[in-house]
Amino acid sequence: MFEQKATNIKLIIFDVDGVLTDGKIYHSANGDELKAFNVQDGLGIKLLQKANIQTAIITARSSSLVETRAKELNISHLYQGQSDKKIAYNTLLELLQLQPEQVAYVGDDLPDLPLIKLSGLGITVQNGAKDVKKHADWITEKSGGNGAVREIAEAILNAQNHWEQLIAVYI
Repeated sequence: MFEQKATNIKLIIFDVDGVLTDGKIYHSANGDELKAFNVQDGLGIKLLQKANIQTAIITARSSSLVETRAKELNISHLYQGQSDKKIAYNTLLELLQLQPEQVAYVGDDLPDLPLIKLSGLGITVQNGAKDVKKHADWITEKSGGNGAVREIAEAILNAQNHWEQLIAVYI
């Protein structure tokens, strides 16, 4: 079922906390928010883009760190502060002229559940909430912030027969 759905994907939307990060939020002594992002996940996102799969972020929180990371990875569709993620989701699909079956959504907690259910390929991470796992089409082996996004990228790129060509430059 995963491979069949993955062949249709033209857009992958990621949540941030718990997916692109381990879900922990740190604060420095002067009150600055800190997050850690996985570099292998970042390369996975860049490989998706090289295969003409668009990438986006929809997150309930707002953070300058996320804006910086999105710019580093050339993620041009960034929606922060989205208490109702469906609004941003529908706006994005209309903007890109895509149908839900062409979209994969990756989330880890209850606010992500509507988009996991709406999307053609709903994905959660190993550390995802139990109720989210019940509704996901696929659960990664790796946890959020620890290579789950890279695992997703490789799986989708393999399903679409792009992986070998993309990694040839490294071999």
